[in-house]
Amino acid sequence: MADGLNEARALRVTELMTDYHGLLQRIAEYAPNPPPEEYFEDGYEVLRQCRAEAQAVLVVPYPVDLSHIPNGSGDQEKRQLQRIIVDASARRFQAKKIYLRAVAAVRWSNARNLILQGTPHGAQATQLQQASNNLRIELAAVTDARIVNDFRQADTQAGYWLQDDPPLATILNWIRSQSSH
Repeated sequence: MADGLNEARALRVTELMTDYHGLLQRIAEYAPNPPPEEYFEDGYEVLRQCRAEAQAVLVVPYPVDLSHIPNGSGDQEKRQLQRIIVDASARRFQAKKIYLRAVAAVRWSNARNLILQGTPHGAQATQLQQASNNLRIELAAVTDARIVNDFRQADTQAGYWLQDDPPLATILNWIRSQSSH
């Protein structure tokens, strides 16, 4: 039996996809363009990896079973919207993870550029190593649980309807199922 919440579900899909789209736009702004001698430095490798991962997320096809329009049954529409919420949540999750890693790499790049421009040559090696250490610390802090918790907190503060939002395990299962295709 339909529960009368399909409009809320449809709105939730819109919220999730808007976040996803915004994250992908911000990731696209981070185009690594290092000098050839710095091409393989840690942060630039992370940025290239982030762009490749974002491209991979973009080309994951929309599940065929979700692309047909239900025949008008409220229960069918509910199930379809719930599956779309899982799909959209997983895509947003992946984009956020990529985005946080890209931001850490950009912060590393900015720190590196400041060090190379303003530090006497003798002190550069230590400061460059510290910038790389900071990058590794930031990347290690990008955990699945952190991402889900950040989303839950932000979505709750925004007053979004979260009743059908999937738990982390469901999101990770969706991602695994899509990467096996």
